[in-house]
Amino acid sequence: MVNMMEDFNSETDSDYTSYWRDWFVSSRGNEYFCEIDEDYLTDRFNLTGLNTEVPYYQYALDLVTDVFDLDADDDLREQIEKSARHLYGLVHARYIVTTRGLAKMLDKYKKCDFGKCPRVLCDGHPLLPMGQSDLPNMSTVKLYCPKCEDIYNPKSSRHASIDGAYFGTSFHSILFQVYPALNPEKSMRRYEPRIYGFKVHAAAALARWQDGCREELQDRLVEYGMSHKFVEESDSEEDAYEYGEENEPAKTEKVAGDAASGRMDIAN
Repeated sequence: MVNMMEDFNSETDSDYTSYWRDWFVSSRGNEYFCEIDEDYLTDRFNLTGLNTEVPYYQYALDLVTDVFDLDADDDLREQIEKSARHLYGLVHARYIVTTRGLAKMLDKYKKCDFGKCPRVLCDGHPLLPMGQSDLPNMSTVKLYCPKCEDIYNPKSSRHASIDGAYFGTSFHSILFQVYPALNPEKSMRRYEPRIYGFKVHAAAALARWQDGCREELQDRLVEYGMSHKFVEESDSEEDAYEYGEENEPAKTEKVAGDAASGRMDIAN
């Protein structure tokens, strides 16, 4: 890659354009991209709608397809170079869902070019790049693990700045539809908290959940302006309930008991 960059700086513009795609794919930070076939780039049908998305569209396309011969100043060349990168990324999202593109990305996936899952229980399973939106400038690229089915941020800041639209939201799902044998088996293994080698009892987790529900209930009662107090928080049984006529059920039970005893006396 260093030698190629030296060629770009030392040779003519024609030499620069003849290496543009090779340079782009092999340059540092672009390891997630695969090389798009020239036949795909020169087919206008595959570029439908991109002329309104990319500034200097025709110049950018000429640069990507190695026919750029405009004698432009440095500022204009920089703008065209930026547009060429953006155009390549948008075309890349379309190309990687084709048969040829899937095969190239599959090869990179098998070689772990996109990294490995940081989750310990995934045992270093290979990752796949994906976007959370098909529209550019919405979100950066993420890495999808097909084993735990979760997404992660790239480790390198160079990769983390890549637009997620350059890979799209469907690529990783289509890949496993086309190659179902590669879809890893899901594991039921989960991390289990232990103390001195013994599992933490499930009742402890249940108690924590119940405490959380009680605190949430207290907060909701306060929010609605209702005074409340639980039995454990009261000094006496009479102070256990502070709102409504909560003690009436006990009185009703007493009356019912007196009536029952009266019926027993009559029977006697």
